[in-house]
Amino acid sequence: MEHIGMQTIKFEKPPTILETASIVGPKEAQGPMAKYFDQCIEDEFWGEKSWEKAESKFVKETVSTLISKSSISAQDIDYCFAGDLLNQCISSSFGLRELNIPFFGVFGACSTFVESMCLGSIFVGSGSAKNVLCATSSHFCSAEKQFRFPLELGNQRPPTSQWTVTGSGAAILSSSGEGPYITHITPGKIIDMGIKDANNMGAAMAPAALDTLITHFKDTGRKPSYYDAIITGDLGHIGKEILTELAETKGYNIKSNYNDCGVLMFDKETQDTHSGGSGCGCIGTIFSGYFFKQLKDRKMKRILLIATGALMNSTSTQQGESIPGIAHAISIEV
Repeated sequence: MEHIGMQTIKFEKPPTILETASIVGPKEAQGPMAKYFDQCIEDEFWGEKSWEKAESKFVKETVSTLISKSSISAQDIDYCFAGDLLNQCISSSFGLRELNIPFFGVFGACSTFVESMCLGSIFVGSGSAKNVLCATSSHFCSAEKQFRFPLELGNQRPPTSQWTVTGSGAAILSSSGEGPYITHITPGKIIDMGIKDANNMGAAMAPAALDTLITHFKDTGRKPSYYDAIITGDLGHIGKEILTELAETKGYNIKSNYNDCGVLMFDKETQDTHSGGSGCGCIGTIFSGYFFKQLKDRKMKRILLIATGALMNSTSTQQGESIPGIAHAISIEV
């Protein structure tokens, strides 16, 4: 591995993304990405007694599906990196407690999936592991309950708000395989522009996405046109527009090949999700379901995946704190 520029790590022996899996909930199953997921569940509870238990089941079943799809047994996975939005990452730890694999609980808010892949790729790239598991999840009902209002209140949602994706995505990174490869990672810095509106995550996270985007290009010497697609995690429609405009003011035109998983997940006209999707499960399921298949089928050969996160909780919001943003990037190439 080689540290290049300010923040980027380049892999001399790039880890392979061996296989992915994704399971989503009922609203996601009605969206334009539905056919790319491994399984679509018809009920948010999925037979469990609480939304939190259901979210843990999403993680457990997604990882089980992933292991079944891959040629790697659970005994051959050296480490697991996983996280979610719930207090102390209980969806991940409860969902994976029977897996019997050394476990790193990771929190980067909605950037957790790519953060896990960054950390996992360092373990593989350094020779410390042959195979690692990266997983994440989110659930609309459990997230609303924790971060905003009880669903029973039926609070009106402003146009800037986003719909937390119910679902889980997972990937196995390996030291062997024929790609797609993680060639570079650009971990992000905490960027806080003073946004305090907990119903406008896109505005809070867009400056962090911009900082990581520009840093990646400066560190690698690449331009936006190098990639077939530049994909952010969950800026939604509003955040996507903000990032596009901010990038242009800095001399980077990303209009032709940029999109956001929060925009892709739902049909804005028919599904009433306002500014689009959000949550750890947003980029986790969209990458594991759609973009990984595009790479495997060679329909895309180079993707810059930038996961975005709002580093806040219910307490910080109630105390009037602003919302710090974070964005981690990985370059995936065939």
